[in-house]
Amino acid sequence: MWSSFVGLMFGLVLGARHALEPDHLTAVTVLATESRSPRRTALLGALWGLGHTAALLGAGTILVCFSAAMPPRLGDTFELLVAFMLVGLGLAALRKAIIAGPAGSAEPHAHGSERHVHPGIRGHVHLGSRVLAARPLFIGLVHGLAGSGALVALVVARLPTIAERLSFIGLFGLGSMLGMTVLSGMLGLPLAALSRERTTSRLLRGLSGVASIALGVAWGAPIWLRLAA
Repeated sequence: MWSSFVGLMFGLVLGARHALEPDHLTAVTVLATESRSPRRTALLGALWGLGHTAALLGAGTILVCFSAAMPPRLGDTFELLVAFMLVGLGLAALRKAIIAGPAGSAEPHAHGSERHVHPGIRGHVHLGSRVLAARPLFIGLVHGLAGSGALVALVVARLPTIAERLSFIGLFGLGSMLGMTVLSGMLGLPLAALSRERTTSRLLRGLSGVASIALGVAWGAPIWLRLAA
């Protein structure tokens, strides 16, 4: 009984540690450069964690209940999708850093029924809060799918019952969500201060984009070769 409880709590701690994986940090950092407050950055991390946990629970429940393992090629495909996503995020960040440029003149304009005045480049768009919230949720979902196979293999090897295995996966996901929320909020403090200066903001966005592309290529290249073999 006690050993099972300790094992489940270990899942919570392991999940929080999982938030520090380089691909997770890079993806959230790229998104965080678009945020202007620690609170908003923490929310991005929480949404990432929510998507991550949902994918782990969904895929993990199916695999555990059917006593199945993730097919290696499917696992590699999910990992490759993570690499493509990192490259895509990096390219988008670089594009935004390049086209941001100096602010244009302040002109009145409208987006649908919303009329306002602010400086900005011509042809810009405003993304609604639902769109901005969907991105970290989807990114977390993809990361969760990529890691579900290894996690299920771990719990099947260590825990005897289906209930304990699913509880471990749930606590692991909760830990990753809490860890990413706290980490993102802490990351948001310096980013919010640095982003007040337009040049510094563009530089941060560009550097995070380059890092994301580099990690995506390094992550995906060996997987691509393995799948092509």
